[in-house]
Amino acid sequence: MKIGFLGPRATFTDLAVRHLFPSVEATPFMTIPECIDAVEDGTCDFALVPIENALEGSVNITLDYLIHEAPQYIIGEATAPIQQHLMVHPENEQQWKQTELVLSHSHALAQCHKFLHREMKGIVSERMTSTAAAAQYVNEHPEKNLAAIANSLAAEEYGLSIVQADIHDYDHNHTRFVVLSKEKQALPQTTLASNGFKTTLVVTLPSDRTGALHQVLSAFSWRNLNLSKIESRPTKTGLGNYFFIIDIEQQMDDVLIPGAIAELEALGCSVKVLGSYPSFRL
Repeated sequence: MKIGFLGPRATFTDLAVRHLFPSVEATPFMTIPECIDAVEDGTCDFALVPIENALEGSVNITLDYLIHEAPQYIIGEATAPIQQHLMVHPENEQQWKQTELVLSHSHALAQCHKFLHREMKGIVSERMTSTAAAAQYVNEHPEKNLAAIANSLAAEEYGLSIVQADIHDYDHNHTRFVVLSKEKQALPQTTLASNGFKTTLVVTLPSDRTGALHQVLSAFSWRNLNLSKIESRPTKTGLGNYFFIIDIEQQMDDVLIPGAIAELEALGCSVKVLGSYPSFRL
């Protein structure tokens, strides 16, 4: 079994793969579309990509590519804490406070704004393609007094010393990753225990119908189906045209969710099941 993930190695996505599938052959790809395409063309059996962050919101390229370019199924999800650390080359560990440049992904730099402003005021920050790429660059340039912001796996992977741990602004920052498959199937066996199930629907409303969204939500409400997320995305067919992605905190059953789908279709909605899958916390 092969799984593709958003690379390079030692990113948070890699960390999620190692927790979920420690013995599976994993291949890094540099973009989310490349990960999904690898499943589409059979290079990989599955892909693991980010879909939502607690601070930054949804990863729109994941949602849009799944809907418009390469329709696939979500067969599992994993939620991981995002813990950022300041790391330097071991040769520069003693003089880390004289760091001349801090490197990381733009999101990581933003997530550590308070620390950078307070502890490293006046030190220039530079964006890299990923936190792991920043760590790799610091590893390859010991002659420069550089620092990277990345996770503990990156420090281990590239032989760096963590000089300040947990420098992120918000302890509750998490990223949700999804496992994608070309076929509707069960998630391969993992070493982790599931903490519940979700079902994700894509719903397109009938055009020019007053109260349509209210009627859609009512179909779930009176069945006591708990929605953990509802989000609109453009259909790309014209200004003002949207579909809705709805997460239900329940596994697909024989009565409630099929009944809700049938009610939505009777209202003139188009409904697609994107997946019904186990959820894990790392």
